[in-house]
Amino acid sequence: MLKTWRLTKTIGLTAAVLGGAATVVGAAGVGVAAYFMRRIVTPERDQPEDARIVGLTSATVTFEREEQALAPGRYGLWLDHGAGHARIGEIISQDDESRTVTRELLGVDEGTIELGPARWSGYYYAGPPSESLGLPCQEITVRGPVGDLPAWLVPGHGERADRWAVLVHGRGALRDECLRALPTLRELGLTSLVVGYRNDIDGPASTDGRYNLGLSEWEDVDAAIRHALDRGASEVVLFGWSMGGAIVLQALDRSPVADRVSKVVLNAPVIDWGDVISHQADINRVPSPLAALGRELLSGTVSRRVIGVAQPVDVAETNWVARADELRHPVLLIHSEDDEFVPCGPSAALADARPDLVTFERWKVARHCREWNVDPVRWESVVHEFCR
Repeated sequence: MLKTWRLTKTIGLTAAVLGGAATVVGAAGVGVAAYFMRRIVTPERDQPEDARIVGLTSATVTFEREEQALAPGRYGLWLDHGAGHARIGEIISQDDESRTVTRELLGVDEGTIELGPARWSGYYYAGPPSESLGLPCQEITVRGPVGDLPAWLVPGHGERADRWAVLVHGRGALRDECLRALPTLRELGLTSLVVGYRNDIDGPASTDGRYNLGLSEWEDVDAAIRHALDRGASEVVLFGWSMGGAIVLQALDRSPVADRVSKVVLNAPVIDWGDVISHQADINRVPSPLAALGRELLSGTVSRRVIGVAQPVDVAETNWVARADELRHPVLLIHSEDDEFVPCGPSAALADARPDLVTFERWKVARHCREWNVDPVRWESVVHEFCR
């Protein structure tokens, strides 16, 4: 999941001083812009604990009241810095005096749930499909350009087992992010390949150890498609969450085997990295001239070294609203208008530009990549209908 990149107090003060400038000049401006862009392209390993458990029963968990604790739906909860996991259901009650929220405790999958800090997860499920969903699963590797990519393979069944789905998680996320789709794909009989990509915590590192916003990661999705075809897939359906959507779109454009892809499902995708960068700049109070400078540094043949990427990254190539005429595949696009990390405006604009290919399912209330969590019945229904 995409995270808000909170800048340091020093950088924030520098940005505030430069905010009124029409043109950013000098080392200070370059430093702020470079720092901002490095945060975007650098994998995040340490996730902050954003929940606090203040009460427990065998069937309920009480949290300090904050935005996520008040969100409708069902969610995962990482325990003990990710060593444990629980599943949390709907809100049962709220106490205004103590500022607490009590929710259902649906199960503890691993570890022990205790009073104290924890971390919310939109994945809901956690761990290999055989453990989290009770589905048959093989843990395999896919040979990619920079090394072996870890993957879960859930075999299909029936006459359509030769249809494969390749599922791609988002920025800084785990493969677990894709688990919510597997029961629906299993019901359809599809074979599912949940694959990692370069710079994942359990995957191979690229030369620079940086994200390229899909402009290099697409090669790993290409490798996954080829793996499916080599194992007898007659066609492939691609799924992408968040930055995984940006990666999938680049694979559709660049992969020599993209013609074997029949359909595409994108959940809260990055349709235009330029729009996401601007949104994150606003959240972090980084003046727009500095954000624009950061984009220029990232795409420059020499200046990209300040960001730490091995090759220039041209953000304009990720703008699929501008490139809408180049789409060739049917796309189901699921996106919440209340997404706090990746605004849904470009998704709606892409659907408007290509109504012949794009089916847009607009959600409300759901936070980033949590459309299923808020309304799993609707999510599974629209995906089932599109993929069948």
